Amino acid sequence: MIGLVTVSITKAQKVSEKEVPAVVKSVLQRNYPDTNDLIWEKEAENYDAEFEVAENGYSVLIDPTGNIIETEVEISIDTLPADAKSYVAKNYPGKEIKETIKITAAKGTVTYEAEVNGLDFIFDNSGKFLKAVKD
Repeated sequence: MIGLVTVSITKAQKVSEKEVPAVVKSVLQRNYPDTNDLIWEKEAENYDAEFEVAENGYSVLIDPTGNIIETEVEISIDTLPADAKSYVAKNYPGKEIKETIKITAAKGTVTYEAEVNGLDFIFDNSGKFLKAVKD
């Protein structure tokens, strides 16, 4: 699995499955019953589950009470909004997009992340540049 990059400022620390509250594990199992290569991390008070489903990398951030905060899924560069690809091509000519991720917040807001030249570029659903975060 290609490692997902979480835009969170808090450093994640790996935790064992037995350290994850049952309600958190239950929510993950109910929403993603076919996970492979599950890795748990703790980010502040929340739990981040990284796994694969059908060879796609996922990361799901869940609070201690079992609410999904956000879901990240690796996507192909082809599915990145056209304006996001144009932004990268214009501002970083000759640089390659190394990884692309679709981020869906709990309220349904979708953003995209494109890793280029050691930076993670965040775009809104239409591909408008929002910010850059150092990898």
